[in-house]
Amino acid sequence: MEKFEKRIESLTDTPFGYTLSMIGGKWRLVILYWLVEYEAIRFNELQRKIGTITFKTLSTELKAMEADGLIIRKEYPQIPPKVEYSLSNKGRSLLPIMESMCQWGTENSGKLF
Repeated sequence: MEKFEKRIESLTDTPFGYTLSMIGGKWRLVILYWLVEYEAIRFNELQRKIGTITFKTLSTELKAMEADGLIIRKEYPQIPPKVEYSLSNKGRSLLPIMESMCQWGTENSGKLF
């Protein structure tokens, strides 16, 4: 990691801070994980996979992640309405970080997965 030698006033002024803003919070990595697993997933299915997230929280997170360019929301013009979420190229670029986290978990958990 590059040293900024007191040139910053806040963590958000660093590349690390930016990355953290993209994946931080309680739900973002969980949502990203399921989008990696399923490529495209509907809202209700994603909510069932996560399990403990409320409708409002998931909706808010998905809107924010779409605004950040991490996910793509595709709406199909049909009745009943159908909406799917998938990773954008920017979202897919986080895969190496997630894989590193999995590797770290394997090496440090003491469990066999």
